[in-house]
Amino acid sequence: MAGSRLREMIGRRPIRLRLTLTYSALFVLASAMLLAFTYFFVVRGLPPPAKVKAPAALSATFKESCDKAKSAPTPDKSVMLRCQAAFRAGVKAGAASQRTNAVHQLLLYSLIGLGAIGVVSGLIGWVVAGRALRPVHAITSAARKASEENLGERLHLQGPHDELRELGEVFDGMLARLDAAFASQRRFVANASHELRTPLTVMRTAIDVTLAKPERTVAQLEDMAAEVRAAVDRAEALIEALLTLARSDRGVLTREHTDLAVLAEDALDAAPQVRARSLQLETALAHAPTFGDYVLLDRMVANLVDNAVRHNPEGGWIRVATGTRGGDAYLEVANGGPVLPADLVPQLFEPFRRAHGHDGSGDGAGLGLSIVQSVAAAHTGTAVACSRSAGGLEVTVLLPRDSLAQGSGDDGDDEREPVPTADAADGGR
Repeated sequence: MAGSRLREMIGRRPIRLRLTLTYSALFVLASAMLLAFTYFFVVRGLPPPAKVKAPAALSATFKESCDKAKSAPTPDKSVMLRCQAAFRAGVKAGAASQRTNAVHQLLLYSLIGLGAIGVVSGLIGWVVAGRALRPVHAITSAARKASEENLGERLHLQGPHDELRELGEVFDGMLARLDAAFASQRRFVANASHELRTPLTVMRTAIDVTLAKPERTVAQLEDMAAEVRAAVDRAEALIEALLTLARSDRGVLTREHTDLAVLAEDALDAAPQVRARSLQLETALAHAPTFGDYVLLDRMVANLVDNAVRHNPEGGWIRVATGTRGGDAYLEVANGGPVLPADLVPQLFEPFRRAHGHDGSGDGAGLGLSIVQSVAAAHTGTAVACSRSAGGLEVTVLLPRDSLAQGSGDDGDDEREPVPTADAADGGR
């Protein structure tokens, strides 16, 4: 069992085994170089071996004659010379033998030590590689457990701020973003289902109530048709808003030169409720060139104008301004109305979020500002909103300026104040 597991591990070569082999190979290589360096200089430091013929065993008679020559009052010089030569030859032979034995022992124990170092370095490398890869195993385990229903777990890796901890923090951030995205998607689907169910319920109720009457008049049928038509219009507007939001979330597919001032003027011309509700209109439409999807930008501007008109009291006011600031083209739409809490304003960009909740009024689908923010993000721009202390809301959209466009607004930043138009005079507060 252990042998098959070892063969499988070697066959697929996990990173821990590869790191262990790498550590061991580097350690053994460094040790071999150190031992070779030591061996070379130790051998070099020893005296060079003398080329001496090993003397034969001295006979007892020669030793006795040497001893007598030393103790004699007048030693025989020839005998003394022969004795001294024999002694020197013996010393040199012993030194050569001792050198050879020392070199042999040094080489033998160096090889044994190198082998032991290789085994120990392999064990230590296996342990160190396991500890180093522990965060990777934690990330792998968390990735296996992650699913649409289980995105709340986090690694929270501890230890030094190295690359693995940074990877763990990035993975935790990715899980947090995925969790928020799935939660937003579930909330969006639930809200969309609820919003689409409302006009269907209205249509079914109107039809059932009318058909339940035994004697239906033409007026009753016409009233039912009007209610059904209004519900259909509401459902159609909601579906169109959802499709626009999905298209802008997918990104910009086509790009062309566009002027926000022209789009704002067209949106104001297409808003007949400005006169019908006696709204005072102020405009300062300076050249605001940008580059993007014309359909999405047109819908974004129309949504801002429609929101300003829809959420305005009778006889209120609207201010629309366009121009350039540095490298951006801007669009500002402000309107009067009730005072909005500051903490509520950022939530208005969420899908199906209304300033006063689901009040049953049926005004809007709650996707206007969501579409504005999505379109601005698709064009690498921003959309921000702020509540006015006197009441109402002001929304500012900044988009990258089209530097190739020519116009009066290109020569510098536009800082002109809004000035009343003819519509403002006709429909004053």
